[in-house]
Amino acid sequence: MTSHAFSGRVALVTGGAGGIGRAVCRGFIERGIVCVLADRDQGALDRATAELGPSAVGVQVDLTDLDALPGLLDEVQQRYGRLDILVNNAAITATGHFEERSLDSIVGELNINLISPIVLTRLAFAALQRSGDGRVINTVSLGGIFPLPETGIYSATKFGLRGIMLCLGMDHERHGVRVGNVMPSATETPMLMREAVEGGNTLQFMDPPQQPADVARQVMRMLEAPRLERYPRLGESWSVRLAMLLPNLLPRLIPLFRKKGVRGHARYLESLRQRGLVQLREGRWEML
Repeated sequence: MTSHAFSGRVALVTGGAGGIGRAVCRGFIERGIVCVLADRDQGALDRATAELGPSAVGVQVDLTDLDALPGLLDEVQQRYGRLDILVNNAAITATGHFEERSLDSIVGELNINLISPIVLTRLAFAALQRSGDGRVINTVSLGGIFPLPETGIYSATKFGLRGIMLCLGMDHERHGVRVGNVMPSATETPMLMREAVEGGNTLQFMDPPQQPADVARQVMRMLEAPRLERYPRLGESWSVRLAMLLPNLLPRLIPLFRKKGVRGHARYLESLRQRGLVQLREGRWEML
């Protein structure tokens, strides 16, 4: 399907003001798609819509408030009268050991990464079916295939999101909406930078982070040639899937992966320092 075939369609992108969300919207707008950016950060929304131009509209919403989701979809319908594409992109992750995390932080991460995409997809389904070519595209993660012991809640949400969206995708012939997942590894966004500074999951840094444009490119391919899953880095997809063939070996493999991740983490922090994004003060890294 050629890119101009999507002109006039309407997309709702959660986390639309962030790095990946903004790159996805940029690609959509180039194809004539109007984008509604849903994000909780009004300042980031203002900057994103100013950059993207008149085909982008921002809506401030807290995705942890499930009662706000029907209103979000109502706003899209009232403004445009249709919804053709839903991109479940918003996600968070927290640092710290599982046993030390507050219950509120665990529930909040579950709500944003797993519950709200499921609820939003369910609420949007009727509009997507009316579209005649409705799409749901999810930014999942290799963390939805390979367990990340340093960020267990994040892995749990991504395992769950991948699972339900694969089920919906396989049921396309019945309900008529195409559903697929994009499976990136670590991507250079403000969230990843914060993780790097705060001592987050070092397994993410085994290889240099990819860029939001790399992920957005796969979203565009998913739009133009739908599949159940696409990977920005195909080699990584094979390595994690092979590792999961023998999960009982993971306790032996993870320390080897972690050593590589620790070295990659140090290189990434140094690259951020050289770019003037972080600094080392009194033995601690901090954002600038």
